[in-house]
Formats: sequence, structure tokens, C-alpha cells
Amino acid sequence: MEYRRFGKTNKKISAITLGGMRFKHGWDNPRTEIPSATQDHCNKVVDLALKNGINHIETAYGYVKSETVFARALNDELKIDRSRYYLMSKGNSTTADDMRRLVEEQLTTLKTDYLDFYAWHGINTNELINLSCKSGGAVEELHKMKEEGLIKHVGFSTHGSLDTITKTISTDLFEFVNLHYYYFYQRNEAALALAQEKDMGVFIISPNDKGGQLYQAPDKVHRAIPHATPIQWNARFCLSHPVVHTLSFGMTEAAHFNEMKGIFPSHIPLNTADQHSKGLLDNMVNDDPYAFYDAYDLPSDQSALDIPLLLHWRKLWKCYDLLDFARYRYKELKTPNHWVPGAFATPEAIGKIDFTQVPDGIPLREMLTEIHQTFYQAPPSNLFNPEGITLAK
Repeated sequence: MEYRRFGKTNKKISAITLGGMRFKHGWDNPRTEIPSATQDHCNKVVDLALKNGINHIETAYGYVKSETVFARALNDELKIDRSRYYLMSKGNSTTADDMRRLVEEQLTTLKTDYLDFYAWHGINTNELINLSCKSGGAVEELHKMKEEGLIKHVGFSTHGSLDTITKTISTDLFEFVNLHYYYFYQRNEAALALAQEKDMGVFIISPNDKGGQLYQAPDKVHRAIPHATPIQWNARFCLSHPVVHTLSFGMTEAAHFNEMKGIFPSHIPLNTADQHSKGLLDNMVNDDPYAFYDAYDLPSDQSALDIPLLLHWRKLWKCYDLLDFARYRYKELKTPNHWVPGAFATPEAIGKIDFTQVPDGIPLREMLTEIHQTFYQAPPSNLFNPEGITLAK
């Protein structure tokens, strides 16, 4: 395992963080009723993590059973001394009083007197910056709890746009940021640079899943990386940036830890073999004549479409054969929210776009139509209720 200084927090944390989202039945309510299979799973994973040098554990109130099973594993089952690990949790209450009540509940659930790192969970829009960071608000209350020793360091997590991330960093209210950045999504590179300028800790969210479902990467990607797995190579790509300090891995079995070992040593910059693979992957963007166009130059419109993100998923499909991943992400647009902004590229939505703003030679209408036709997967029909009638319960 390698360890890096987590920015201005000055904590030396493992380059791989144990994420707490993927335990068996972990998303089932009620949150405090823990099946034995869930607890046994967590115990085994935590034990493997600590034995493999991981010293940073990440959870959140929103991960339902995660805080409870971690608490029982660390304190009751494995009886791990608190000094052996750093603990991060997250929450997103919107008032000072609610924020304090939530943190106090989390401390009780986690059976700890303090949290090493606490992130306001999901500053994904400019409106949420204003709501969370206003005077007398939730983030200010987190800083008060830091003064009291209940929280050691305050940060934020985000699935938001580059603009939202950089504006949040620029408030200077946070010591670390959890964000998305991988080989297959480099849009947030400017946010990394700003975080480095401000000496913030940088935590990469979900590199193996949201980074392209690398555990089931297509043959085209595997052929470009003959000396490593896509998970190992992408991790080294991320860690080749000095500003990146840790990657969250949702490991669930021993084989995942064995694969993790193959990441190290990492290199700044990439070593020769990894750089050669990057060159091969970089050149694949030429496999589609329109992959270069990202649509960030288009003004906002009434379509509700996140056109740059749609075109990004199209590029991953056309250039890297990541069709299953693109469909997986596109499916999340069925319930638009600030975690996954945008909407399906239906004919109605496409009809609201001002195509006079599109550069000449870019068949955007056709591209978006093809995206929806290829990515959209209708929910399975109910043979016993073909009209989709909802019955009263």
C-alpha cells in the first residue's frame, strides 16, 4: 500500500479507501436491522482491508446500513483500535440544527467520539452551494463541531458540474473534496488544479464503476492494456496526478484485494508501459469523426438535456466499445435529479434545441436521436398488467 498526505488535513491516508456502499443487503431499510449475512460480509471486508494496509474507511448516512455495519465490525466484532484507521462520513442536512442532530446521530451509530473527515454530501448545483454554505447554515455548523472536536476536517462531495465544483472550492470553506475524475472522464481536471492550488485533499469517487464499469471492460480496452487490468491501469492513471490522494474502492471479496495489490507501485508521471497504453487509448478517439465535439459551447436551452454528458457517453460507445456502461448511465436519467442531471433524448426534448447554435458539420440532431435509440431500454412489461395500472395497496 502507498500513503499520501491528504492535502491541508496533513493526514497520511492510504491511496485506496475502503468504500462502504456495497455490502450485501446494505441498501435495504430499516437501516438499523442488520442481517447476519450483511454483518459477516462487512467483517470480512474490513479485516481484509486493514490487513492489506488500508487505513481510510468511507461511509455516509445515505448509504442506509453502512454506518451501522461498519460500527459493529470495527468496535464489536474485530475490536480495532480507533488509532488504526481514519473514518469519513457524509450527510446533507440543510439547516444548522438539523446538521448538528444528524452528525450526533452518526457519531452514536458509528460508536466513535469523533469523525476524522466529514463531507457535506452532494453539493451538485449552484443552488446547493448557497443553501449549504450560507451564513448560519449547515456548513458553518460543521465548522463549529470541528472547533468542538467532533469533526477533525470538513469537506464536500459532489457529482456536480465543473462550474459548481470550482465555485464550491473557491468558498475556501473546505479542506477536501470528493469528486469524479478518471481516464474515461477527465472533465474535472481544472477542479483538480484548483484543489491543488488550495492544498485540498482529493478523493476520487467510484473509479471502477462510474469510471467505466472497468470490472467488465470490453476487449478493445483490455487489448490496449496487456500488462494490467483496466482497474489497475485506471488507478495508476489517477494516481499519476500528484493532487489525487486516494481512490474509493467498493471491494467485496478477497479477489478484489489481490487485484488492488497490482496497482502498486504507482508512478508520477506514468511509467513507460502505462504511458504506451494511454497513447493507444488516446488514439481511439479518432475512431469516430464526431467524438471530438463536446457541445460545451452550446448555450442553455429548454430541452433539459445534458448534451455534453450525452455526447460523452456516445464517445465511450463509439470509440471504446463501452456500450453497456453508456446504457447503464443513460438509464439513470429516468428520474432526473441533481445527482444525475439531464433527461432522455426523446424527439420532444430534441425538438426544443436551437440547432442554429450548433457548429456546421456536426449532425447533432442525428447523433442525439441515435443515442436514445441505442441507449434507451424500456422497463420490462408486466404480462399480468399490460396497461401498467397501479393498484391501491
